[in-house]
Amino acid sequence: MTSFSTSVMRAPYSTADAPSMADSLPSINFSFDELRDCMTKFTIRFDDFIEKGRKRILAERNQFRINVAELEEDQRMKKKDIEILTLQSNAHAQTVAKEAQELSEMHIAIDTLTVQLDDRAAARDQLKQQIAETKKAIAQQHKAQQEYARYLDGQQRFNIHELDFWHDYLCLRINGAGVEDQLKFVFTHVDGRDPEREAWFELGMRKKDYEVLHCKPKIEGEKVADCVEKLNETRDLGPFLKGMRELFISALR
Repeated sequence: MTSFSTSVMRAPYSTADAPSMADSLPSINFSFDELRDCMTKFTIRFDDFIEKGRKRILAERNQFRINVAELEEDQRMKKKDIEILTLQSNAHAQTVAKEAQELSEMHIAIDTLTVQLDDRAAARDQLKQQIAETKKAIAQQHKAQQEYARYLDGQQRFNIHELDFWHDYLCLRINGAGVEDQLKFVFTHVDGRDPEREAWFELGMRKKDYEVLHCKPKIEGEKVADCVEKLNETRDLGPFLKGMRELFISALR
């Protein structure tokens, strides 16, 4: 602290004894120790402020770097998560598309199987109908065979006499045709120019009705059909054989 001291008012001096202007100025006492102490304290406080400010700035900068690093890491992780989600989304889309394709193929296969099932059901019904018709035809044939067997049984006692009669009266012999349920009837003495010339026909007995399958020489089909129709109506071979002989004689004239 600076102190000032003033001199006591004295009586004016003479010109020779008067003090100088410098002597009339107040005297100033500087306390350098106190000033140095203040400057030292200020310097300490200033250095402490600077150091604290430097540390604070350094800490803030380090924290900023940490925050930036954390933000970058968070951004990187989010980017990675986005990539993973994108891959998962693409995989899911592919799976959905594949499942849709498989579903479409499954529907096509079901439709195909349904059509096949319907076709097989129709074929089964048609086969059942054919089986029923075949059974009916077999039953009819069996019935005809039974009727013919009864007829043969009834005519059995006359067969020997009839065969002899046909052979002597109609010049006829009966041979096998080499096929089951088929006989060959051979006539002679039907050609006045050649009594030994043969004329024959084959009679089929496989079906319910008789039928003439082959004949030689050729005779008119309509007349043969008339003879066969009468045979099927009467089941009597005598008139039929006589009629066939007459047709051969007419054809060889």
